[in-house]
Amino acid sequence: REQGGRQGGVGAAAVPPWPPRPPPGPGFRWGPWLLLLASPPASSWGSPAEEGGGGARAAGGGGREADPGGAQADEQQHHDSSYGTFASEFYDMRFLSEEGYPFPTAPPVDPFARIRVDDCGKTKGCFRYGKPGCNAETCDYFLSYRRIGTDIEFELSAQTDGWVAVGFSSDKKMGGDDVMACVHDDNGRVRIHHFYNVGQWAKEIQRNPARDEEGIFENNRVTCRFKRPVKVPRDETIVDLHLSWYYLFAWGPAIQGSITRHDIDSPPVSERVVSIYKYEDIFMPSAAYQTFSSPFCLLLIVALTFYLLMGTP
Repeated sequence: REQGGRQGGVGAAAVPPWPPRPPPGPGFRWGPWLLLLASPPASSWGSPAEEGGGGARAAGGGGREADPGGAQADEQQHHDSSYGTFASEFYDMRFLSEEGYPFPTAPPVDPFARIRVDDCGKTKGCFRYGKPGCNAETCDYFLSYRRIGTDIEFELSAQTDGWVAVGFSSDKKMGGDDVMACVHDDNGRVRIHHFYNVGQWAKEIQRNPARDEEGIFENNRVTCRFKRPVKVPRDETIVDLHLSWYYLFAWGPAIQGSITRHDIDSPPVSERVVSIYKYEDIFMPSAAYQTFSSPFCLLLIVALTFYLLMGTP
């Protein structure tokens, strides 16, 4: 058996004498030992083709069953071919968009939903200041409010590049008021700030009850939307909105994100206290239209017209 193993092995004369051969025992076979010592060491970095070739040489030299390396090489080649076919179908046939991206892209989303005025007086309360018939994008000042669960959602908009605000007051005068303002900063962002009117000066308060805030500056107009809890812990600078308050409306320029004096000397104020549980659509004419809408002016126009028609004696 030893002689047959030497004849069937590869290069029997090249077999080193180390390690020492154990004494032959019953059932001991030299063939596998000689094949193991004579075959070149397999490299873990070898290619599948090389591994397959080594297996073939071992098979030819030893006269035994072929090493599975050749089958592994065929399997690897088949796998590469299948993967290439799948990748080609993946990109070329199924998942390529018209622009050439491997995955479909979502359509652009408007970062700020436009304020709807057709809901005014129905599902939300509104105040409009400016030209008769104006909306949230054309009024000098616009405000809406509506209840959403335990919150109140406010929408503010004004024709300015600085800030727009609403104040909650126990009277119609500025001083001791809780104020929420949307401020346009130098970076183009619109942020919600909380102020407290100390006399004629607005002091910023670090505690800000606003949440879910969003805003936009577009067409020289500041527009924002935010929520505020109906009820808050007792605080001098934050009022409970479930109570009724006069609403103060103001807007004006800003310098480096800081508000300055409002645009007009006497900002508009709600004629009566506002309840968040009652939705109305209230229009307040701006100064340019108040002259022609006052009863005294109308009476004067009628008198002048009568005078011109009748003539002088």
